[in-house]
Amino acid sequence: MSLQIQMLGTGSAFAKTLYNTSALVRSTNGNVLIDCGYSTPKSLHEINIQPDQIDGIIISHIHADHVGGLEEMAFRLLYEFNHKKTKLFLTKSIASILWENTLKGGMYNPSDGFTRIEDYFEIVLIDEHMPTEILPGFTVEMITTMHIPHKPNYSLFINDQTFYSADTQFNAELLTQEVVNKRNCHTILHDCQLSGHGAIHATLEQLLTLPDDIQERIYLMHYGDNMMNYIGKTGSMRFIQQHEVLILSK
Repeated sequence: MSLQIQMLGTGSAFAKTLYNTSALVRSTNGNVLIDCGYSTPKSLHEINIQPDQIDGIIISHIHADHVGGLEEMAFRLLYEFNHKKTKLFLTKSIASILWENTLKGGMYNPSDGFTRIEDYFEIVLIDEHMPTEILPGFTVEMITTMHIPHKPNYSLFINDQTFYSADTQFNAELLTQEVVNKRNCHTILHDCQLSGHGAIHATLEQLLTLPDDIQERIYLMHYGDNMMNYIGKTGSMRFIQQHEVLILSK
């Protein structure tokens, strides 16, 4: 069985010509999203994937460019696909705030009996730092990483071979010791702020300080519209682009 990851978007939160960073993990056992930003449904449409073909959605944190498409997905599953309940994979800390802080304003509908997130999705709680089988042959471990202080945020290990940062500040020790030395991940998908101070994202300048053997494993995502100005300036790393597919395992 092959496990593939297809980038549905690779843009930063403020990108205007690029879609929100999110990914579709595809296998013979089903399709699962990693995050669902407000442009994710449009990107799925462009590759001819309908909402009812999504078997699960993993949420890394609750910024709009990572969860802003959940309302459309839920309403389309409800009204177009006979109220199919796709699984929503969440840690307890995210599950406790996603509905009340983000989704409830648009999706609360007591007249039709839709007053909880469970009325739209099948909620599957994931334990932090514990491998969870999402589909046969597809395991995820959610680890806490620093993005915005005092807000829950997670990066993902996929089948213990691929590191997917979602959004995180630069952490050389994590990448060197945990991702490469301990787990020997062959693929690293890492968010990258191309310029400026890295207050909440790893910057290109910071990532360029990593040894070449780590850079060679890194695909850069979550970058700005000016990405083309940085072609040839990313060391041994490379940009992954929208709808590009990587084979993660066989």
